[in-house]
Amino acid sequence: AVGESTRRTASSSCGGAEPRDGRMCAPWGSSAHSTAPWSLPGAEPPPVWGGGTQWPKDHSPQASSPVLNSGFLICHRDVGTPETMAPTIVVPPGNRSVVAGSSETTLECIASARPVEDLSVTWKRNGVRITSGLHSFGRRLTISNPTSADTGPYVCEAALRGSAFEPARATAFLFIIEPPYFTAEPESRISAEVEETVDIGCQAMGVPLPTLQWYKDAISISRLQNPRYKVLASGGLRIQKLRPEDSGIFQCFASNEGGEIQTHTYLDVTNIAPVFTQRPVDTTVTDGMTAILRCEVSGAPKPAITWKRENHILASGSVRIPRFMLLESGGLQIAPVFIQDAGNYTCYAANTEGSLNASATLTVWNRTSIVHPPEDHVVIKGTTATLHCGATHDPRVSLRYVWKKDNVALTPSSTSRIVVEKDGSLLISQTWSGDIGDYSCEIVSEGGNDSRMARLEVIELPHSPQNLLASPNSSHSHAVVLSWVRPFDGNSPILYYIVELSENNSPWKVHLSNVGPEMTGITVSGLTPARTYQFRVCAVNEVGRGQYSAETSRLMLPEEPPSAPPKNIVASGRTNQSIMVQWQPPPETEHNGVLRGYILRYRLAGLPGEYQQRNITSPEVNYCLVTDLIIWTQYEIQVAAYNGAGLGVFSRAVTEYTLQGVPTAPPQNVQTEAVNSTTIQFLWNPPPQQFINGINQGYKLLAWPADAPEAVTVVTIAPDFHGVHHGHITNLKKFTAYFTSVLCFTTPGDGPPSTPQLVWTQEDKPGAVGHLSFTEILDTSLKVSWQEPLEKNGIITGYQISWEVYGRNDSRLTHTLNSTTHEYKIQGLSSLTTYTIDVAAVTAVGAGLVTSSTISSGVPPDLPGAPSNLVISNISPRSATLQFRPGYDGKTSISRWIVEGQVGAIGDEEEWVTLYEEENEPDAQTLEIPNLTPYTHYRFRMKQVNIVGPSPYSQSSRVIQTLQAPPDVAPTSVTVRTASETSLRLRWVPLPDSQYNGNPESVGYRIKYWRSDLQSSAVAQVVSDRLEREFTIEELEEWMEYELQMQAFNAVGAGPWSEVVRGRTRESVPSAAPENVSAEAVSSTQILLTWASVPEQDQNGLILGYKILFRAKDLDPEPRSHIVRGNHTQSALLAGLRKFVLYELQVLAFTRIGNGVPSTPLILERTKDDAPGPPVRLVFPEVRLTSVRIVWQPPEEPNGIILGYQIAYRLASSSPHTFTTVEVGATVRQFTATDLAPESAYIFRLSAKTRQGWGEPLEATVITTEKRERPAPPRELLVPQAEVTARSLRLQWVPGSDGASPIRYFTVQVRELPRGEWQTYSSSISHEATACVVDRLRPFTSYKLRLKATNDIGDSDFSSETEAVTTLQDVPGEPPGSVSATPHTTSSVLIQWQPPRDESLNGLLQGYRIYYRELEYEAGSGTEAKMLKSPIALRAELTDLKKYRRYEVIMTAYNIIGESPASAPVEVFVGEAAPAMAPQNVQVTPLTASQLEVTWDPPPPESQNGNIQGYKIYYWEADSQNETEKMKVLFLPEPVVRLKNLTSHTKYLVSISAFNAAGDGPRSDPQQGRTHQAAPGAPSFLAFSEITSTTLNVSWGEPAAANGILQGYRVVYEPLAPVQGVSKVVTVEVRGNWQRWLKVRDLTKGVTYFFRVQARTITYGPELQANITAGPAEGSPGSPRDVLVTKSASELTLQWTEGHSGDTPTTGYVIEARPSDEGLWDMFVKDIPRSATSYTLSLDKLRQGVTYEFRVVAVNEAGYGEPSNPSTAVSAQVEAPFYEEWWFLLVMALSSLIVILLVVFALVLHGQNKKYKNCSTGKGISTMEESVTLDNGGFAALELSSRHLNVKSTFSKKNGTRSPPRPSPGGLHYSDEDICNKYNGAVLTESVSLKEKSADASESEATDSDYEDALPKHSFVNHYMSDPTYYNSWKRRAQGRAPAPHRYEVVAGSEAGAQLHPVITTQSAGGVYTPAGPGARTPLTGFSSFV
Repeated sequence: AVGESTRRTASSSCGGAEPRDGRMCAPWGSSAHSTAPWSLPGAEPPPVWGGGTQWPKDHSPQASSPVLNSGFLICHRDVGTPETMAPTIVVPPGNRSVVAGSSETTLECIASARPVEDLSVTWKRNGVRITSGLHSFGRRLTISNPTSADTGPYVCEAALRGSAFEPARATAFLFIIEPPYFTAEPESRISAEVEETVDIGCQAMGVPLPTLQWYKDAISISRLQNPRYKVLASGGLRIQKLRPEDSGIFQCFASNEGGEIQTHTYLDVTNIAPVFTQRPVDTTVTDGMTAILRCEVSGAPKPAITWKRENHILASGSVRIPRFMLLESGGLQIAPVFIQDAGNYTCYAANTEGSLNASATLTVWNRTSIVHPPEDHVVIKGTTATLHCGATHDPRVSLRYVWKKDNVALTPSSTSRIVVEKDGSLLISQTWSGDIGDYSCEIVSEGGNDSRMARLEVIELPHSPQNLLASPNSSHSHAVVLSWVRPFDGNSPILYYIVELSENNSPWKVHLSNVGPEMTGITVSGLTPARTYQFRVCAVNEVGRGQYSAETSRLMLPEEPPSAPPKNIVASGRTNQSIMVQWQPPPETEHNGVLRGYILRYRLAGLPGEYQQRNITSPEVNYCLVTDLIIWTQYEIQVAAYNGAGLGVFSRAVTEYTLQGVPTAPPQNVQTEAVNSTTIQFLWNPPPQQFINGINQGYKLLAWPADAPEAVTVVTIAPDFHGVHHGHITNLKKFTAYFTSVLCFTTPGDGPPSTPQLVWTQEDKPGAVGHLSFTEILDTSLKVSWQEPLEKNGIITGYQISWEVYGRNDSRLTHTLNSTTHEYKIQGLSSLTTYTIDVAAVTAVGAGLVTSSTISSGVPPDLPGAPSNLVISNISPRSATLQFRPGYDGKTSISRWIVEGQVGAIGDEEEWVTLYEEENEPDAQTLEIPNLTPYTHYRFRMKQVNIVGPSPYSQSSRVIQTLQAPPDVAPTSVTVRTASETSLRLRWVPLPDSQYNGNPESVGYRIKYWRSDLQSSAVAQVVSDRLEREFTIEELEEWMEYELQMQAFNAVGAGPWSEVVRGRTRESVPSAAPENVSAEAVSSTQILLTWASVPEQDQNGLILGYKILFRAKDLDPEPRSHIVRGNHTQSALLAGLRKFVLYELQVLAFTRIGNGVPSTPLILERTKDDAPGPPVRLVFPEVRLTSVRIVWQPPEEPNGIILGYQIAYRLASSSPHTFTTVEVGATVRQFTATDLAPESAYIFRLSAKTRQGWGEPLEATVITTEKRERPAPPRELLVPQAEVTARSLRLQWVPGSDGASPIRYFTVQVRELPRGEWQTYSSSISHEATACVVDRLRPFTSYKLRLKATNDIGDSDFSSETEAVTTLQDVPGEPPGSVSATPHTTSSVLIQWQPPRDESLNGLLQGYRIYYRELEYEAGSGTEAKMLKSPIALRAELTDLKKYRRYEVIMTAYNIIGESPASAPVEVFVGEAAPAMAPQNVQVTPLTASQLEVTWDPPPPESQNGNIQGYKIYYWEADSQNETEKMKVLFLPEPVVRLKNLTSHTKYLVSISAFNAAGDGPRSDPQQGRTHQAAPGAPSFLAFSEITSTTLNVSWGEPAAANGILQGYRVVYEPLAPVQGVSKVVTVEVRGNWQRWLKVRDLTKGVTYFFRVQARTITYGPELQANITAGPAEGSPGSPRDVLVTKSASELTLQWTEGHSGDTPTTGYVIEARPSDEGLWDMFVKDIPRSATSYTLSLDKLRQGVTYEFRVVAVNEAGYGEPSNPSTAVSAQVEAPFYEEWWFLLVMALSSLIVILLVVFALVLHGQNKKYKNCSTGKGISTMEESVTLDNGGFAALELSSRHLNVKSTFSKKNGTRSPPRPSPGGLHYSDEDICNKYNGAVLTESVSLKEKSADASESEATDSDYEDALPKHSFVNHYMSDPTYYNSWKRRAQGRAPAPHRYEVVAGSEAGAQLHPVITTQSAGGVYTPAGPGARTPLTGFSSFV
């Protein structure tokens, strides 16, 4: 295969041409194995010989040299060749491939050279010459038995001996081929289980490397294409997921060029039931570790493993739970293990052959671990080191601690210094350097082992540096050279050195805080001349700061002139001849001595002139006002400080102008002339520059009419600096004399004007003539009249009149008249022809505007008609288009159109104003109405005017609203005032309503502001209240100038910005604390504080000094303060402090306003320790003859950490130096001394010890005796008055008996009178004392004191109390509080305050002092004071202040001792104050029902305190101010306003206040006014009750809004549908408001009626409507049956039978009656019980002689039922015939006479009262009394269903109660329809009545309605007919019928008095009821009255 491949390559690449890849082809005769490629680098391919293809190098083919194809060469001698030729290899050796094991192989190399005999051929391999196997003179090399070791290149080298030619070389390669052989073979038989993966190994070697092929059962694996079969890279075969069909013989073939070999194996695949190869075993693990439960199973197919715990699957092939993992081996891994994992676990194994399981128990121990490991610890030598080693572990295991130091175990038992505690902690006491090392804590337990390591370091303070020397630096005058010797570092490397210095004996302060540890010397620079210095040095290591070195001797540096100029120089022009210069001193470190003052020098800027100087001789003054300067001139100014050594450096020059002045000369060469009739031109030259005195801001051109000097027209012209200036004033009056002048102005003001010059504007055409009119209008002539124009615009020379036939210009005639003619008669006109007539005035310029009109000859003009059809369109914010139809023109042309409108408030009562007039547009039909106000409601009307006059107004247009537009103007009068340190108050005049231009709810203001000194972006604030007049801008920076602007806005956009205003915030307290605050304890009683200044942006004013707040932590209740004056000193030494006490320290800066922010965090610094004070409360509680026990308390002043106590004692009689001394620990508080002598005096000394040594001892004497008792109390307590101060006193006493036991100490108690408790002041007063100073008392307070003594036995009783002792007064501790200053008038300020707290008065308050001064930038304005000697005063007024100045006010309280501290200063601006008085003469006038007009006079001028900006009108309903009060703001000064949209007929109270820029003044006293009456509202309800088939009661409620005095009501009712073709409308008018019900009796059964009720004041209000259906109601009872009437001599008895009960049971009965003279049923008896079937009534209740019918109605819950059939008629006549009586004849005679007189009287009245005739059938009216009464309409209510509202009300039914008041006869008014004959003077064309009926017939069936009331006894008609306005109307809706021939007349009675007069009508006046008696008002118990 290899050979074939090679041959294919050769034939394909060498087909007679040179191969493309650069390889050489073999000769034709060469063997196959010589074609191997050349692969060695650098080896040239051998030349090809033969084939005619190539020749050897440097040879070319000859014709005489044939080439034989046999492959042999024929040699010829070339006689022409030279004798010597370089060696060449003719035939190089070829490459060989040989199978290993061959016998030999030969390489041949043929060379050529001249001379041949000197040619030598040699072979080399790997550079080594080969000597064996050579043949044929070395041409051939034979290699016998070649092996792989012979593989490689062989080189043939041909050389010519003895010549200088380079040898020729050729290389051949020998390849050894090795047959394949197996290095790994499979076993002959392989058994495997199903589902397993098996690898069959097969590896072979050979050269070249053999290829492997696999066969299964003689079939190539590649042909099987089984994806589970995979040949591995090593050559083996892998079979995955074995199946039974995989069993068989597998062969492995290996082959290469050397041969082929094969091996095989048999694979046997089997199924086996699962078998445990390793069962689970019980396992114990530690919490947090990994637990593995083994479970190894064999079987085929591979068994599936499942782990379960309590039937929960934990892991399987398909289930995986976190922490539980199934291992490949089948085991279960749990990682990490938790305590709750303990339990039994079961391993289940299963395959197709079977299953099995096994269980194991997992035990989990809590893991032993170190939770509190030891930490690296650094301790100070001698202290105790504790290394913790806290561990947690399972309680089932035990622990063992092993501590190692540097890996060597410690044995604590060997030394008491090292202890291992139970919790494992290692304690090492008395540490020293030998304890330094690495310590490890190891814990050993079954639950796990753990270890941690920490390092312990023992260090100490470094020693102080030695031999400190200080010497001046010769090269630098501000420096000192220090040197020292390096100290011991305290076993801790020195971190740095600290160099401290003391300047001028001041406290020590750190100068260099971090000098490198390698340094032993340093140059201290930055020192100040003229000061003395001392130095000291300390070293610092990790422990801390070591002791300071010894101080150097004091060095003095020489004084020098100040080395820095003053800083922050500010110059500002104060006036036009002065400049204020301010500065701050140079930095204190640059003073170089004591400042003596300043030199200020100045000169004109830019000029070489000499400086002028001012000497400020005080270093405290840092300002200078430079005066007598030149106006508006720039100066440069410098300042320098000087001291004793000389003048310092001048500052950088600042330049500033003096302020501008006004020009002092007018413009020059002023010329003026009139350009036209309205314009004057000015020409002028500027004033001389030196007289302008500032920046020329421009010129003002002035012109004023000669006859009106006050009407000045001003035009401002910007300056033009080139040539002659010019300008114009336009819009002047024509042909008018003007005086003209020009002035120049600068910022401060105007200069003088030039001399006035008189100029006339030119003539122009005149205006229109006035009052054109026509008279004497005939067919052919008329007279025209006019008046001269108002605007003559020149000299009138005449008039021009023209006329023409309307529309025919060719007929025009013109006539010119002189100037005195104002009328002209036109003749020669055609009759009845319309002419156009024009009249114009004429001047020299020409004819003016034409006044034109049309008129018809022979037809006089008349007034025009009103326009109509007003339509509004094109509504914009400021205009609208009005379209209309012109009215009748009055037979002449329309000369003017006038449009009026209601603006804002629309209504019939609102006024109309003229909005627009259009002239000379006679044919106009559209008008554009300009100059409207945006977002305003308008309603328009218009009229047209002709020559006769104006027309009536048109109908009003619809209401429109113009569109919104942005505001046109900015708020005015914008002012800014300082409000506080961080706020400014901005004030302005808000926009009036008319300038909102939009929805008022959207109107607001936008304020923007920015710092004047920064070009930062502005900040905006929005004020949403459109009526707001001021706003406070907060969160500004203190003491900073701001610029502000504001604008108004609405929903559409914003208006223009106002002018910029400026304001400055007030000086404040510093907003930050001093920086870099540090504190260091200098000694045991001193702490040095240093700090840096407050950052400049946070100073907020001039720093006056600093305040240190310090407090002993946990000891002092309140901090104390130490004040450092001045802002240059930035250190302070606090002295007199407690020893070894931790202090809290803060530093703050303060300005004149007050204290700034204290520094944070709190600086904690402890004073150094010192020897302690003596222990206290030393007592001997147990004294025996030979022993005593001593008890004490620690020192009150420990002054450090108490390390122990020393008890020393001796016999009092022994030598003072023979003490027995015992030392005890710091925690010991008692000691027993033994072996003492009985009955002997001993002296005990007790002292405490700190690090600084033993302190002062406390000495006491004790006697060894047992005869002791408590001491007697002290006596003779006395407080000398001379020893009493404000806060302390001195108490003296005489000790009492000591009770044979020495007194140890005294206790003083104090009680504050009058109600204080006893407080212990001190219980450690020395036993030797007889006096004590008691301090910390309150001034001017009374106290009592008492004392007790204490010895070893106990306390004495308290002594007697002292007399009351009062401490002296002290100055008040607090200033007055809540101090405020408000402007009172324009030159006075009202000061108000609150008194100090009583506990801070410290005495009797005598009064207050008010200090105030003017605040200016110049310092030195004097402070004035005002004293108030009244301690109860809380307000005062400062008067005679300067206007428009800021003042500062502070207050103090004072008593006899002195003044309190001053209050915080408050500022106030004087010059603005709210009005002091209210507006005067307030009057309220009613205009309409909803409007009041309010007028007033302004407050008196002296109380206005400035310009009144407007008024606030407060108004409210008189009886409900809180709910109804409103406020209207009027920003215009006119003192009149209309209040609109008020409630009608309501009393209002009005109060007014004026306001100005400073605020609101007081309100005026309320004035009252009442609006007019208006129509009332609808009645509140409408209700119906007692509804039967013919009657009902209707009632209604009073209107909720009466809107006036209620005069009465109108009730109208009618059926909804005609009844029997007739629709009757009944109107009843009720007079008065007290009666609100009506009885209606003329209903038709089952008909629905429509009721309407209206109330009336001055007119009727809206109706309330409801429908109601007459009975019977649905579900009501049926009619009773068998009604029978039985009459006896004096009674009537009705009997009946109950009918159908209806839906609910019957509840009772009523009886209705109908008299024969009326015909209408009415309720007669009510409330008859349901059980009754009869009713008896007395005949006395009926009227004699009247016949009655009765019927019965049943009642249930549904209502009144169907009435029964009427009973038989029964007469009410008594049985005894009256005509038989004697008196009957007398009565008849008198009656006849009366009737005759009445008839005569009635006829007379009938003839005189025609005007009272009605237009339809009149109705007679009678009045009767009734037995059924109603209380206030007391009847059951029904639910109404009205068209407009539902009314539901309930009336309770009351029997036997009083009837409601009845209306007077004049109180009712019945009418027909709204229009009738002779009704209100109108004529009615038709009248409809019912059927004819005689006048004397009974009117009972014709009545309509009725009131129930008790009236005086009159005829029946009196009830309603006493009012002439009673009408009854009928309207037939069916076919019309002729009017009735009969008319009913009504005669009116008097309406005036309360006494009712009888009324006579044409009907029968016979009564049907018997009167009860003359004048009686008692109601009868019978019928209601009927109509």
